[in-house]
Amino acid sequence: MPFDAATRWDRSWAALGLPAPAPGVRDQVIAAYRAPGRAYHSLQHLGECFERLDEAGELAEAGGVAGGEVAVALWFHDAVYDTRRSDNEQASAAWASEVVRGAGAAPDTARRIERLILATRHDLPPATPAEALLVDIDLAILGSVPARYDEYERQIRDEYAWVPAPDFRAGRGAVLERFLSRPFIYSTAPFRARFEARARANLSRALEALAGAA
Repeated sequence: MPFDAATRWDRSWAALGLPAPAPGVRDQVIAAYRAPGRAYHSLQHLGECFERLDEAGELAEAGGVAGGEVAVALWFHDAVYDTRRSDNEQASAAWASEVVRGAGAAPDTARRIERLILATRHDLPPATPAEALLVDIDLAILGSVPARYDEYERQIRDEYAWVPAPDFRAGRGAVLERFLSRPFIYSTAPFRARFEARARANLSRALEALAGAA
């Protein structure tokens, strides 16, 4: 089903218990995901994330996770994305905080949404059930069917087209190795059961491809 961004935007804010910000804000966020150079971090990825969130609805309720906070965090988690900078998540979190506070959210809510977005740096284990869910949703692409995973790898390469091939292979290989070295890629039991084995197979295959291209 095509991703209905406008409807999903309104639903996300309703789940947070707040009126949606002015349409201009929504349009700015959507435009960010449509920006030139975004092959993977696009509305396709955002739509896939919301599919996973819908599927995890019972998990969120069972874990006491505030679905509205996760939904709004998803909207902003890649809102700022530039492969030449290293502070994308921080900038995305700051943008989210500004919009959420402007919509009337309590300071604690804004801070939790900021932390959710910062968790998608994938440099530390998730600290809360909400972070675990959001991070697993973001990483679900690793456990996708092989054809989609291969497309994802091509999209990532396109986003880093400015990086010379040897440097890209080394950097990308290091990222994939870090995920494979973890005891578990996914933090929640349902995502682990559904995606863990296939993610490890995809990552191993991608590493072999990188080595073969050297």
